[in-house]
Amino acid sequence: MNAQPKGRLVWNHSTHLPGLIPILERLTLKMGIQTVTPGVISKVKGHIPRMTLRVSVPIRGGFKIIARQGTTVQEVFILTTLSQRDLEETIALTLAK
Repeated sequence: MNAQPKGRLVWNHSTHLPGLIPILERLTLKMGIQTVTPGVISKVKGHIPRMTLRVSVPIRGGFKIIARQGTTVQEVFILTTLSQRDLEETIALTLAK
């Protein structure tokens, strides 16, 4: 049995929101998170000065997360055994560090 709970971070894009990768790396250390995959980056009209991560919709095996900072948004896909509520709490604790 594997005693290490570490998930994996998939690097499939060359660009990411500034500061997002360290947050995602910390998330992979949490129990119940298996795979974290950053996705598409796009621009939006609204401006959010600090990094936020919000659970968007369930996907097969996990959830789609929306990461926002400034006028940039990036999709993040998380495969996990956690419930939506537990994932939201885990993300909040990770962002607070």
